[in-house]
Amino acid sequence: MPLVTLTVRKQQPSQFKTIVLDAVHEALVAVGVPRADKFQRVLSLDEEDFRFDPSYPDAATPRGTDYALIEILWSVGRSVKVKRQMLEALMTRLEQQGVNPEHITVVFKETQWENWAFSGGRLLHAQA
Repeated sequence: MPLVTLTVRKQQPSQFKTIVLDAVHEALVAVGVPRADKFQRVLSLDEEDFRFDPSYPDAATPRGTDYALIEILWSVGRSVKVKRQMLEALMTRLEQQGVNPEHITVVFKETQWENWAFSGGRLLHAQA
């Protein structure tokens, strides 16, 4: 169950957030995540609460108000190859929708399966 968090500045229209979140989900599905496994949240912050450098470390064009941070919390075990495939699919989809991939940062965070209680506090993947 990947948990996707999209952080943007408040002035981003809902259409932008939808485009980004849909692209993330399609890229996750492309690397084997079940289509129904969709858990996403959006953090819309004021400028003073979402600060970033316009070019660090290697942005080809300066980041502006359209900058978005995507955090993907998922279980450990996916290879660098899978992560690269997911990123390639994501950036292609975003570019096709008119979003500048240079203004997107993706962070993968991994956790052990026993740290997920999907419903009702049940640890489905934990050993006793």
